[in-house]
Amino acid sequence: MTTGLALFDTEIGRCGVAWGECGLLGVQLPEPTDARTLARLAQKAPGAKEAPMPDHIRKACAAMATLLRGEATDLNFIAVDLEKVPDFNRSVYDIARTIMPGDTLTYGDIATRLGDKLLSRAVGKALGENPFPIVIPCHRVLAANGKTGGFSANGGVTTKFRMLGIERARIANPALDNQPMLFDPGLSIAPRQRR
Repeated sequence: MTTGLALFDTEIGRCGVAWGECGLLGVQLPEPTDARTLARLAQKAPGAKEAPMPDHIRKACAAMATLLRGEATDLNFIAVDLEKVPDFNRSVYDIARTIMPGDTLTYGDIATRLGDKLLSRAVGKALGENPFPIVIPCHRVLAANGKTGGFSANGGVTTKFRMLGIERARIANPALDNQPMLFDPGLSIAPRQRR
């Protein structure tokens, strides 16, 4: 099987992608250094080596970079390889992929769509294991009442807020009258160093 990995520039730093014959094997948000980004990415695609991007991967990266510049972009055309992803996580990711830029759902919303509001914690766990951030927009899923919930990427919820700010996201909560989120889209995470 042909696999590869590469870094690409975005407004939030150098992200990474790993790919195989059936689509993306992983997406990595920026770590403090390129070497750490590549190392984290290699965990998602064991055996993959740095390689030039095929055209369809270059287009996927360009679309992710466009989204992270603040231009609403639909990433549903990007194929992801879900072969090693548990069935429950797949069902969570299917719902998360329907959340458009600028919109949010809660863990409870996804659990309800799966048929049981009590699955909220399991939804959070599945999103924490998401190997395809940006493409499967786990950053658009919040805790109840517009609270952040967790985010496992470098920078934690600061990175989540930054991504939501770039998308000009609104809180999906009728009780809060769908008001804009209260954070600065210009928040920065710790500076990164190239290799």
